Amino acid sequence: MPNESQNPVTAERPDSPVQTTGTDHITIWGSNEADTIEFYQDLLGMPLVLRQPNLDDPSQTHLFFDTGDGRILTFFVSDDRPSNQRGQRGGTGAVHHLCFSVDPDDYENTMQALEDAGHQYNVFDRGIFHSIYTTDNNGLVIELSTDKYEVPDDRRGEVLAKAQELREEDGAEYAKDEHLRGAIEALGLELVEHELPDASAGVGGVE
Repeated sequence: MPNESQNPVTAERPDSPVQTTGTDHITIWGSNEADTIEFYQDLLGMPLVLRQPNLDDPSQTHLFFDTGDGRILTFFVSDDRPSNQRGQRGGTGAVHHLCFSVDPDDYENTMQALEDAGHQYNVFDRGIFHSIYTTDNNGLVIELSTDKYEVPDDRRGEVLAKAQELREEDGAEYAKDEHLRGAIEALGLELVEHELPDASAGVGGVE
């Protein structure tokens, strides 16, 4: 385990020359428009909010999807590129996976929808949240996570940093349910637990 004291975890903003205000968008090299829309709009429910040429290469199309909170996911696509479900090549600088939130009440329906659409998936209890892992039409690992407890968006970083503090005090290898619960209670937030299905605990996932 790395030395935790070398890089302290905190929700406080660093004294850095640049201060980001959030994630505007993430852009992926996609395959073709039809398959990309089928997965991200028709299956995951992300509205296609903008379509235009790739301004750096007008021979390609640039698709913009709203992931559900105004944060945008975009794809460069071309009709001459077939989808590829063989999986993505790893390595430094590569994208390991994308994670999107789903409502706890829709969690089991999400698994059923993936199954109906012919997408294999794994489900894990990640200690501080639950996750479904599947792949998109290009083999990119997609995580669909849901919260175990209600956590206000504007307090999420604070809650996670407190859970990290409790994890370090406990000497645990990773943040667990009790650390998240303890963080919520320590910060004076209401503890509201969601009913989620049983899942394998600890580490593991789609490679």
